[in-house]
Amino acid sequence: MSHPLTARNWFGKATAGFVLGLAIAIGISGLLTWGMGLGDTYFSLQGQFTMWMVSPIWCAILSFCFLFRSGPRAWAILGAATAAIWLALLATGMLS
Repeated sequence: MSHPLTARNWFGKATAGFVLGLAIAIGISGLLTWGMGLGDTYFSLQGQFTMWMVSPIWCAILSFCFLFRSGPRAWAILGAATAAIWLALLATGMLS
């Protein structure tokens, strides 16, 4: 049986989207930097692109975090996504 979406637990959902959404957005920006082979050249066009992509990604995560059924579920799923992204950054050598 499907449970309807409610406005309950909005604080838990919002804090998960705010805190973990920023960590995810910065991690995705780092993966984009690695994927483009930039290294430390943040003053290039591609570097500026990856830097400015943090805000729209963060806003999207913050907007969609209210679709989770509960605050703890939002924290669990966004936390797992954050861990996966930052482990990928560690594996690529971007965190050295």
